[in-house]
Amino acid sequence: MGRNVMQHNSSIAQGVIEIIAEQALIDPSEVKPESTLADLGLDSLGLVECIFGIEERFGITVPFNANTPEQPGFDISSVGAIISEVEKLVARQAA
Repeated sequence: MGRNVMQHNSSIAQGVIEIIAEQALIDPSEVKPESTLADLGLDSLGLVECIFGIEERFGITVPFNANTPEQPGFDISSVGAIISEVEKLVARQAA
């Protein structure tokens, strides 16, 4: 039983932002919901590292395939979209 149990949405958002900021080598305060990963300087490898970090931190499986990132299943269009997707996955797992 870790910190993954009963998280509030704000802590999910903060966790996602921290993971993205760590990968982008920037301060979390620079990560805005409207930012794209490209805006933050993250390439496809950085994206994959973010996905791994999110899965590990929240104990979820992200439906994302790095070989076909354009396929639906996990919206990576912006930081806010990623947070929303993670919140849905965490809620689904808790149900």
